[in-house]
Amino acid sequence: MWFMWEIGLTHLETLNLSFTLVTDSGLKKLSGLTALKFDWTGFKNLQSLEICGGGLTDAGVKNIKDLPSLTLLNLSQNCNLTNKSLELISGLNALVSLNVSNSNITNDGLPYLKPLKNLRSLSLESCKVTVAEIKKLQSTALPNLVSFRPE
Repeated sequence: MWFMWEIGLTHLETLNLSFTLVTDSGLKKLSGLTALKFDWTGFKNLQSLEICGGGLTDAGVKNIKDLPSLTLLNLSQNCNLTNKSLELISGLNALVSLNVSNSNITNDGLPYLKPLKNLRSLSLESCKVTVAEIKKLQSTALPNLVSFRPE
């Protein structure tokens, strides 16, 4: 395994892991990197995180749940994510945009989003959710939600 500082990336500020087939174990290995501007314990100010198209599961989302400053979270194309992931991130109160499209999220997981009062954009495309349930959530718990998919 190579480390960022070994190839001269000592000032790396952004790391996009989209479509890299990152798995839970790979995500866990990233948590120990010390040459990045952040590590999982030092992510407290991280505002945007995109881990798309990989092998992320609910177990990996446990590493994300303690990032209080996240405003954008894109975990789309991770087909093994379930309602448990929504439960795990339900404490990310700063979230403005959430994308968990193409996962195993169902209507049963939507109530976990109720605490996310700042949520303005929600994408659940190709999930087992209905527009009626999303609209119900919007009208009862998420008044700031202005954009959601499916529509």
